[in-house]
Amino acid sequence: MCVRRIVSHLNENGGVGMEAIFQAASNFIKMIRVSDLVDIAILSTLIYKLIWMTRKNSFGRVLKGVGVVLVIMVLASSFKLYAVSYLFSIVVEWGVLALVIVFQPEIRRILERMGDSRLFSQFFSSQSRDLNSMEQSINETVSAYTAMSKGKVGALMVFERRNHLDDVIKTGTALDAAVSGELLQNIFWNKAPLHDGAVIVRNGRIIGAGCMLPMSGNVNLSRELGMRHRAGIGISEHSDAVVAIVSEETGSISVAVGGMLKRHLAPETLERLLRNELLMEEEGNEGMSLTALLSSVLNRARKGERSDEID
Repeated sequence: MCVRRIVSHLNENGGVGMEAIFQAASNFIKMIRVSDLVDIAILSTLIYKLIWMTRKNSFGRVLKGVGVVLVIMVLASSFKLYAVSYLFSIVVEWGVLALVIVFQPEIRRILERMGDSRLFSQFFSSQSRDLNSMEQSINETVSAYTAMSKGKVGALMVFERRNHLDDVIKTGTALDAAVSGELLQNIFWNKAPLHDGAVIVRNGRIIGAGCMLPMSGNVNLSRELGMRHRAGIGISEHSDAVVAIVSEETGSISVAVGGMLKRHLAPETLERLLRNELLMEEEGNEGMSLTALLSSVLNRARKGERSDEID
């Protein structure tokens, strides 16, 4: 529709010169409303979040399959293939119900992450992170992981970020202690009662130990990975947490973020990754949130309206 308006304007002016093009572009920009910008920002953010949350699991692959079915339906309708169109219309009608039933856990997970995302935490959460405590916990973690890696002591630590892990904490023992290398080595000592579970860290403090994590549903994981690594990847798929792992068999250090596992890390690399994921986020280097984006759009639009009034 917008392109048609520009082309119509050019035809009325009898040419496609630079002056006519600038005039058409100026008229088009004046037709853009504040609500249009807000509408585009919200829709773009929702589409991006949906793609980001489904890009690494089976639900994402199913969405691609649904897209293929829709393309086939459009082509069949364009070429008047009535039998194919009728067949695929039935498939779509029953397929929606089948998808909701089959992928109920994934849909619930997506809704939970949307409800616990930054957009809502900015409105409802008054909790702030102590960067000094977080930095201290990173240093102590790297020190403990260096020692446990040499001694081949298995370890699994989950650093909570925006998505709260209260349900996971309930599966273990609740604690409230500062992160220290000695405490971590005692928790993960192979004869300690809590060594098999995960340690949960929130705002630089240990709030749970011996916690059970959900296993990853990714069938493409390497067979070399044990239960500890699969659990670490699983919780990173379910939340935005950063997971640090030490293999009991090889002593190698790994980090899982967003369902992706980085293996065979040196202590220096582990420290750099934890700092990038846990500290840089708090300093705002991950980009604008939806709230900030909408605020920026509204402010620019208001400035434009004021300039028009002045003119």
